[in-house]
Parts: sequence; C-alpha cells; structure tokens
Amino acid sequence: MSASINTREYERGLRRYFGRMSDDVARAVDRTRMDVQNEARRRAPVDTGRLRSSIVSRTEGGGRQLGYVVGTNVQYAAAIEFGRAAVDIFPKDKKALYWPGARHPVAKVHQPARPARPFLRPAVELTPIFWRAHASQIGRR
Repeated sequence: MSASINTREYERGLRRYFGRMSDDVARAVDRTRMDVQNEARRRAPVDTGRLRSSIVSRTEGGGRQLGYVVGTNVQYAAAIEFGRAAVDIFPKDKKALYWPGARHPVAKVHQPARPARPFLRPAVELTPIFWRAHASQIGRR
C-alpha cells in the first residue's frame, strides 16, 4: 500500500481554512467595535446631542494585531467622562467678563466641580461580553 500527499493542495487548503478563520475573527472584532460604539453612544449624557453624535470608532492593525478604537473629538468629553474640579474663569485681556444675555460685566465666573459621568469606560468594560457573543460564531458556516 502506498499513499501520496499533494502538498501544494494541502497548503492551499490550509490557507483557505485559516483565511476564512481570519475573516471570521475580523468580522467578530468589527461587530464588537460597533457594539462598544453603540453602547458608548447609548450611555453618553445628552444635552444638545453633540457628544453622542461625535462618538466614532475604527478598526486598527491587522493579522494578529487587529483591534479597534472608540472615541470622540469633543473637547469637553474628558470632563464628562472623568469629572472636573471647580474652575474660576478670569478675563484675559479686559477687566471684566461679559457675554450676550449677561445682566452686567463680572470680574470672574465660578464653575462648580462636576462629578464624573462615565460613558466610554463602561462601554469598553463590556467588551469581553460582546466579544464572547461574537467569538462563538467564529468558524461556523
């Protein structure tokens, strides 16, 4: 009895199998990224809606280094996420502060401390839950 193995066909089969698996992993990471982005948007406090609509995500890397980033470019997002100490605002060039609608000019404006209202961290902390939900689909056809 003799047996022969077509190694080229064997290698092609392995590449197809691992290629599909890589695609499945990439899809699972992408779904998780979108789940985290949507959860962050759901948890974001809403006043004007600007913060919520600014939350975006993107996939980064590839192969074994595949990951994602979820974030916002709104300047006040960090103050909402982590809280902020009390702040006194003083005029830079003038002797007083004035804005449309103010009753009179003032020497300073005091803004009280703001407690943290995290929305990104809780969404990211749910990542293992999201990942398990999508990872269970890897390799299934």
